[in-house]
Amino acid sequence: MHDPLLRVLICHGGDSTAADAALARVAATLRQEGVRLGGALQRSGPRTDRPHPDMILEDLASGRMVTISEDRGPEATGCRLDIVALEEVVGLATVALESGAELLIINRYGKREAEGHGFRQAIEAAVARGVPVLLAVGDEYVQHWREFAAGLDVEVAPDATALTDWSLTAIAASRRAASKVES
Repeated sequence: MHDPLLRVLICHGGDSTAADAALARVAATLRQEGVRLGGALQRSGPRTDRPHPDMILEDLASGRMVTISEDRGPEATGCRLDIVALEEVVGLATVALESGAELLIINRYGKREAEGHGFRQAIEAAVARGVPVLLAVGDEYVQHWREFAAGLDVEVAPDATALTDWSLTAIAASRRAASKVES
């Protein structure tokens, strides 16, 4: 049996700080190694006029920043996700996979993915291509994730060094598998 291509960090109690930091460190290290990345990392845009910061996704292939939160005013409550902007970033991740990304990093498997949208199809495409995937899941969506992943994942701690090592090993295995298919 081969090692699953999915590594997931569970964010407990709504705190994604450790997972976000680990994913960012992995991405930075792998970029320095010349790895072609796809996917997105979340950045927060400070807002002095609102109780919540802007949600910004960085497309890992291009470095492009896309704001995925709607500005609904200072008194607004409820979901601020701009679905169109999120799907734009999903499209960029899909293009990165089609262009040879060697690792897909997804900042969050959340509500949109649990509903069958968002990055869900990009995750499926990566696995179908033999591309390893690192992602974080908020504990409120863990059950949805587990049903989707169907045991083809490994839940891990937010240890950037261990995740980087696994990523490099998984990428090397993916490259070997691809070269066997080509020859």
